[in-house]
Amino acid sequence: MISRRHALTLLAAALQLPVSNAIAQDFPDGTLRLIVPTTPGSTPDLLARTISPKLSARLGRTVVVENRTGASGNIGTEAVVRAAPNGGTFLIAASSLAMNGVLTNQPPFNAINDLAPVMLMGWNRLVFVTHPGSGIKTIEELVAAARKSPAKLTYGSPGNGTPNHLAAELFKVRTNTHLMHIPYRGSAQQLTDVLGGQIDMAPLTAIVTATHTRTGKLVPLAVTGNKRSPLLPEVPALSERGFDGIDGNIWYGMFAPRGTPSELINRMNAAVREALRESDAALSQQGFEVAGSPPEELHQLLVKDTDRWNKLIKQQGIKAE
Repeated sequence: MISRRHALTLLAAALQLPVSNAIAQDFPDGTLRLIVPTTPGSTPDLLARTISPKLSARLGRTVVVENRTGASGNIGTEAVVRAAPNGGTFLIAASSLAMNGVLTNQPPFNAINDLAPVMLMGWNRLVFVTHPGSGIKTIEELVAAARKSPAKLTYGSPGNGTPNHLAAELFKVRTNTHLMHIPYRGSAQQLTDVLGGQIDMAPLTAIVTATHTRTGKLVPLAVTGNKRSPLLPEVPALSERGFDGIDGNIWYGMFAPRGTPSELINRMNAAVREALRESDAALSQQGFEVAGSPPEELHQLLVKDTDRWNKLIKQQGIKAE
């Protein structure tokens, strides 16, 4: 026979066991969703489809990618905001998430308050390029030409309020120049027109730029921000040329619905970090630079960029298409 005290100890341990299991969080059974608010073939889509099989193996769940496009990414983002905060739904979004609050008159959500950051996944750097026929070969020559003939030079972007558009507008403000904006519906026609010399300049991602600068079809002037692109190591960053504070590079991050348990967020963060590490070589060939940060770093970046881009949007009177 056991003593009364020993029996009570065993009973207490038995009662604590299911409580501990209840506290431990796990991903829901079945399918985990990675919602991408952009079209198939976009960088967020590429990231999602690159890491999804690796996440499946690590988390022991089927991970599927869903493209929910429309309303400048708001439709897909809102789907995540409204999803159950149980670790079953995640968002992979670009830095345009920090711009949509002002561009949308009545946004259906507040990204800072309604999303839980999981990880800053990485970057795509933007490169200012011109057509060889423009005669402009350096970023200093672009600034000089724009100041000499205000509103004569043109630049294109994939559309109003896109990261490319805002990067060029930030450049105009910081250099006290005026270039005429030509918005397109997507990047394909923008690229075609800068290649053909119909527009004088365009901010393009490094992967798109590299293909055409190596053949001499485009002239790279500078990379936005303070760091060169690994794809174009010969092209200076704007800060190297004395143009500081013009960081228009595009970042990509993973988010969850607000209220998702921190244990699940940390587990997903670790799984994504490993998936990105394994995919680093393949992603680098696409111009993507892996970050792999803790959740707090993404939160700080979202807060900072929301403030600075919203100020620029108001200052320049930028409207959504």
